[in-house]
Amino acid sequence: MKATERLNLLQQIGSELQSRYTFAELDAFFAAVGISTADYEHGGSKRIYAVDVLKHRSEAEILRIAAELELVSNGAVVRPNEPPANWKNTKAFRLFISHISVDKAIATRLKEALAPFEIAGFVAHEDIHPTLAWQDEIERALYTMDAMVAVHTKGFSASFWTQQEIGFALGRGVKIVSFKYGEDPTGFIGKHQALPRLRRTADQIAEEINRLLSGDSRTADRLKDAQDVWPSF
Repeated sequence: MKATERLNLLQQIGSELQSRYTFAELDAFFAAVGISTADYEHGGSKRIYAVDVLKHRSEAEILRIAAELELVSNGAVVRPNEPPANWKNTKAFRLFISHISVDKAIATRLKEALAPFEIAGFVAHEDIHPTLAWQDEIERALYTMDAMVAVHTKGFSASFWTQQEIGFALGRGVKIVSFKYGEDPTGFIGKHQALPRLRRTADQIAEEINRLLSGDSRTADRLKDAQDVWPSF
């Protein structure tokens, strides 16, 4: 395994463990696979903690952990390591914005409002370069997203593509924020409280999404990592 491949896989393992487990569950996971964490401190980030525990382990051990998490099969990576083009070279929190094509302007405006919070939105109809394979870029975004916001405008639940995206997020166990913008969430995500638009602006909705992500154990650490780059005064 090349050094860059090793680093990419370690980061992917760290992100996956961060999205699944609390610190206590992380320690239990490592104990179950025979890795001691006695010499490591939790710190503020589960991702950084997991990478720190694994970074000096052998290639065989790292591949075993990756296989346990279904990130590799028979030593071959089965999930994209590379994020889509607009998420490369950034520490920002990666938020997939699921929407129907006719309402891409709403999704794009929300993406702009989220940027000051170090949240990088992915809007398929805006962020995929014409020379790149459309479906490949969407899959990269789905595999490497930290969370999803579903923009429930009229027609969202009838879209094959948005329902595929929701199903993918549910399968990965990532946090989904349902933004009610004219249509109620349906299916498995319908049981959760949706974020209503009411008369709020995009900036106010973005602030609320930031609060929701900060308050969820699946996303709080990753968001804190991203926002640690904010300048202090």
